[in-house]
Amino acid sequence: MAEHREIEAGIEKDFTQQMSYGDYLRLDLLLGAQQPQSDPPQHDELLFIVQHQTSELWLKLMVHELRSARSLLASDDLSPALKRLARIKHIQRVLTDQWSVLATLTPSEYAEIRPFLATSSGFQSAQYREVEFLLGNKDADMVPVFKHDPPARDALATLLREPSLYDEFLAYLARRGYNVPAEVLTRDVTRSHPSSPGLVEVFAQVYAAPADHWGVYETCEELVDVEDNFQQWRFRHLQVVQRTIGHKVGTGGSSGVDFLRRALDLTFFPELFEVRTRIGG
Repeated sequence: MAEHREIEAGIEKDFTQQMSYGDYLRLDLLLGAQQPQSDPPQHDELLFIVQHQTSELWLKLMVHELRSARSLLASDDLSPALKRLARIKHIQRVLTDQWSVLATLTPSEYAEIRPFLATSSGFQSAQYREVEFLLGNKDADMVPVFKHDPPARDALATLLREPSLYDEFLAYLARRGYNVPAEVLTRDVTRSHPSSPGLVEVFAQVYAAPADHWGVYETCEELVDVEDNFQQWRFRHLQVVQRTIGHKVGTGGSSGVDFLRRALDLTFFPELFEVRTRIGG
């Protein structure tokens, strides 16, 4: 076995006048963004910061992909929209798997850094709220939470008034001749999508003959995957919080585990789950 690998002659080594890897990725900014607050310094605070900063980066990409998928559905470009959803599912898996790293933080270790978090909390993640708004879990009460951050507040206020990904999918179905109820198409998009029995009927027809509705059928299943992944993320979050702080009140003032558990009852695409009781008689 070789003990040394020579640098090939053609490999760039002088970046005094050329763009380097670090330049392109702005690693000076990225790697300088971890600013622990603990005094005296606590070893585990860097883990907590990196966990949440990387999550925010993945959320940024997810927002980018969700916006694109929504636009593609609005322009009847189903195939590339499905490609976006496939990527979103991979992002979700990474976000869920990341909880296992934070779970290495024991209650005693977290107790050493918790005072330095003050009132900061993941509840205040604007990008997480953007994801929820894009998927259809609209809540106008969340917008004022970001009054201290006008760009984030304005972005959420805009998304509140815009159709969700699901709204655009249902509008796509209507343009393709599916009997989507009129009240679904004209509903108030600033509110979460309420379940529609008429829409369940539409999906029942799709699932009764998948080969006749393959693109729509595939999209339905992709959306179910996205919601299922989101619920797994929520549940894993709940588990990690419970093993770390038990039933203490959250740093942002929420009830902690109980607040997170109530989120498990939320759904983005209710008809896609309700239709399952209809399949097979």
